[in-house]
Amino acid sequence: MQPCRLVVLISGSGSNLQAIIDACESNKINAQVVAVISNRADAFGLKRAEKARITAETLDHRKFPDRETFDQALGALIDSFSPDAILLAGFMRILTTKFTQHYAGKMLNIHPSRLPRFRGLHTHQRALDANEKEHGASIHFVTDELDGGPVILQSRLKIKPEHNPETLAADVLKQEHVIYPQVVKWLCERRIRLNNHHVLFDKETLHKPLQLDDIETNF
Repeated sequence: MQPCRLVVLISGSGSNLQAIIDACESNKINAQVVAVISNRADAFGLKRAEKARITAETLDHRKFPDRETFDQALGALIDSFSPDAILLAGFMRILTTKFTQHYAGKMLNIHPSRLPRFRGLHTHQRALDANEKEHGASIHFVTDELDGGPVILQSRLKIKPEHNPETLAADVLKQEHVIYPQVVKWLCERRIRLNNHHVLFDKETLHKPLQLDDIETNF
């Protein structure tokens, strides 16, 4: 089978991008990152792409008059690489309905909470403020609902009394570097797909997200 062609969208440091690059290079995923696109020219993830000899592109959203025009240009740039999947890895843009529908079933996102808890920003502080006992991260298909697409795989982390937002974020990030490559592997192997706002895993409907504690992974 030909390697799955991946386009990764970033806005920042790109540590999840690096985890996916490493998994591809070590042949843990039968895939190739063919392009990395950022809406910020100073995103460190672009340097990660260049170091790995991956095409790195910047598309500055501030140069477009509105969200729709930016998304049109972004979609044209993505499609120029003929990707099999699009991965959001810290891409800090709200996407239009037309854009998300165009890539329905092909676009994944990682979110630093156990969705549907704490959609949006500042998830670690909000989890602490709510006196949550556990936290984690989620991988989901992207739909037109912000952080509301069907969740595929989640991690679980016990919140400790000594946790603060920074240390909690760091501990969750370690789990992110496991669950994102794992779901990308499943997508490239066609073990998961989106069907009427539900996740099919090995042709069976998932009635609740898979949990990292319950699966075997090499990541």
